[in-house]
Amino acid sequence: MSKSVIIVGGGIVGLCSAYYLQKEGHKVTVIDKSDFSSGASYVNAGYITPSHIISLAAPGMINKGVKWMFNSSSPFYVKPRLNYDFLKWSLNFKKSATVQKVQKSIPIIKDINILSRELYQDLKNSNEFDFFYQHKGLLMCYQTDEAGEEEWDTGKIAIKEGLKVEHLSREQVHKIEPNAGLNIKGAVYYQSDAHMTPNNFMQQLKTYLQKKGVSILGNEEVTDIVTANNKVTSIKTTNLDIKSDEFVFATGAWSQNFAKKLGIKIPIQAGKGYSINVKKETNITLPAILIEAKVAVTPMDGFTRFAGTMEIGGINHKINKKRVDAIATAAEKYYSNLKIDSKEKEATKCGLRPLSPDGLPFIGKSSKCKNVTFATGHAMMGWSLGPATGKLVSEIIGDKEYSLNIYPFAVDRFS
Repeated sequence: MSKSVIIVGGGIVGLCSAYYLQKEGHKVTVIDKSDFSSGASYVNAGYITPSHIISLAAPGMINKGVKWMFNSSSPFYVKPRLNYDFLKWSLNFKKSATVQKVQKSIPIIKDINILSRELYQDLKNSNEFDFFYQHKGLLMCYQTDEAGEEEWDTGKIAIKEGLKVEHLSREQVHKIEPNAGLNIKGAVYYQSDAHMTPNNFMQQLKTYLQKKGVSILGNEEVTDIVTANNKVTSIKTTNLDIKSDEFVFATGAWSQNFAKKLGIKIPIQAGKGYSINVKKETNITLPAILIEAKVAVTPMDGFTRFAGTMEIGGINHKINKKRVDAIATAAEKYYSNLKIDSKEKEATKCGLRPLSPDGLPFIGKSSKCKNVTFATGHAMMGWSLGPATGKLVSEIIGDKEYSLNIYPFAVDRFS
């Protein structure tokens, strides 16, 4: 049965939800407070990452976080603050960071990533789009034996999960990435991963949706949500008052605020990440993560992107120059031929990733509201999980059989 659906949030998850919903014949409107040209969906590393099987809420992360907390240029920076939502989220994170919970989440994270990669491949193979997409794998590059051993432990878990992973020496890496001047001891090579150029795909997807009759409304901020009898009846925005059968909140780092208005608890913190684009030739052809520095490197369509840092400090878009310098310095340390100039650093953009306390997204409905579906909390995997989440959203709203078991993504799991 065809329904009218309002999607709040025009990032990768919102637009992918619109794509699969319109395919099922629903009447879809996407609204966003921006003009559909900025945010985490535009500045991320563009990775599709079945390799990222260990959730952010891993044992040891808290100790690292405490160690890095007072160093504003560290890869993972938590700004200490007395804020109830932040403290509650931190407590939930601590409870989730156990060996048992992380092990349980490994196949869940892997399966949704693989579904998403297959869906990206389907989009690429369809004649609807022509976007930059390469399945070349991901190098996890290390400069110290300790980091290499830790990553290879993860690699061995990934092999048990059926992924193709190799531990490469420095010489073996230079054979497959000969001209980039990599200054490393070795790398763990995950052949499961792919990469894209985010802006390129977002623009194509938006244009496609408009051609298919999806209403795309930019610069419309939600000011009120009207409810009655466990349902949302309408939402008010800057200029509109819109009624609909179903509502999807793909609102990223802002999701907790919307959930609160509906009496639903979705603990989310914003994790700020930065990206620097280098347009001159870098000779980098393979995506890489520089392990010790936690910097992601992606050869995109016409430029190389260096992205990194996780800064948990509330919702803000302030660019911390120290953190930008730390990304550039680390990149130059790993790639001996690379020089990132001040102009490139000054053009740095940031985006806010929505962090759930247990490293799993929230996808589905709450028992408190019959016609609202949440699709948020994807942390660093928002880009990777866009299509899979969009497909699941369309199956939830259309009462179809789910492509995956959605129980682990339950919206009420922290209530």
